[in-house]
Amino acid sequence: MRSRPKKRRRKPGGGSKSRGRRVSHWAKSDTGLKREMNEDSYLADSNLGLYIVADGMGGHAGGDTASRMAVSIVRQEVIEARNSADLFSSSASEGESEEMLKRLGGAIKKASAAIYEASSENPELEGMGTTVTMMLTHGGMAYIGHVGDSRLYRMREGEMELLSEDHSLVNEQIKAGFLTEEEAANSRFRNIITRSVGFESEVTADTFSVVMQSEDIFLICSDGLNGMVDDHEIAKTMRRGNLSTLPARLINAANKMGGEDNITVIVMCYGQDGRRARSSKRTSKKGHKKGQKKGGRKKRPRKKGTGK
Repeated sequence: MRSRPKKRRRKPGGGSKSRGRRVSHWAKSDTGLKREMNEDSYLADSNLGLYIVADGMGGHAGGDTASRMAVSIVRQEVIEARNSADLFSSSASEGESEEMLKRLGGAIKKASAAIYEASSENPELEGMGTTVTMMLTHGGMAYIGHVGDSRLYRMREGEMELLSEDHSLVNEQIKAGFLTEEEAANSRFRNIITRSVGFESEVTADTFSVVMQSEDIFLICSDGLNGMVDDHEIAKTMRRGNLSTLPARLINAANKMGGEDNITVIVMCYGQDGRRARSSKRTSKKGHKKGQKKGGRKKRPRKKGTGK
């Protein structure tokens, strides 16, 4: 479990309001140019303040089933948690709550156990699994749960930062000093992930929180985006144009680079009603260079198809 530095701030939920703040969101999923199906699933729920991208693996039926199950189970767990006044307290909206983090980790564990059981009972689904990257907003806090190599970025005052860490073979090799980021981008092992939801009955999610600031922009995406478009280009695209068109523009960029995988994008903006956050207009001389260029992916071949 990882925690990030805390500041005090206020709330949201993809359109929901709280103490004068809100989160607006836009989302889109695309099959890409090479896959027959879309095995990505996503959820952007303004009432729950819940945003999830799940990138399935395990072939046609398996990947689709795993990603949909993960989204559905996590959503139901959050609904049940929302009914707990103690869990979603005012203090948890302004500073990190360990109970909230445990609940997110527990929801992902529950999804993993259910997916593993389903794959064990049905030979057609054997070996299926999925990534899960989720963000739950409460007050001025964003609570994150993450397994796999789908990503969460944040744009703040024109500078983009990768908040999640890829659970991938090449990322481990980068950290160990065996590969550079440039070498990892071209590695034949870059589609191998080291942790997924459902491939085993138990999984440990990275869970942490961040304090949201007004005009923060968050991006959750499957690796069909950052596997095709490098972080520098993603940041450039995020800094220009309306946020409402950003998912489509990012998907178009990935398809122009080959569209080898399914592409799912959720964009969230805190403290703005919509069209274009001022922070997206600012340019940073530093640009972005936090986080690896994409690392690996699934241990099993996968195909993808239509969005859900």
